[in-house]
Amino acid sequence: MDHLWAPWRKAYVIDGAREPGCVFCTKANEETDADNFILHRGKTCYVIMNIYPYNNGHVMVVPYSHVSEYDELQDEIALEITQLVRHYIRVLKRAMSPQGFNTGMNIGSVAGAGIAAHLHMHIVPRWNGDSNFMPVIGQTKVISEALIQTFEKLMQAEAEISQQAE
Repeated sequence: MDHLWAPWRKAYVIDGAREPGCVFCTKANEETDADNFILHRGKTCYVIMNIYPYNNGHVMVVPYSHVSEYDELQDEIALEITQLVRHYIRVLKRAMSPQGFNTGMNIGSVAGAGIAAHLHMHIVPRWNGDSNFMPVIGQTKVISEALIQTFEKLMQAEAEISQQAE
């Protein structure tokens, strides 16, 4: 029998562990970006890796404002979300060469939002063949790279893109 190891997921999948309060507000207010897998801080939003990713490189653009409804966003925040999605697609392309992307928001728990109280935009890189029998039959998603390795790749790509822009 083959074994898949993803021990960091146990607290979430099995124990249902969640930090008290809003995790997005908490992480935004801490000063340990690398420990929290925060990749970028903008004026109204930040980019953070999903620590329970659908695929390697799954990131989220999160407004600093604690708002749950898209139509309640200030224009400046909505614009920066769009700009950061575009920018992080470039970063992910450079770092991981995905063949496509899923982007989107789940607004409200009925729509699938795991954290419905704080709006966030997902960016999920996709590759041909990344969907297979494991999630359907085995109820298991295989993530082939440690979060810290992906974080380092994305930070490097971000630095390279920033240098080119100068």
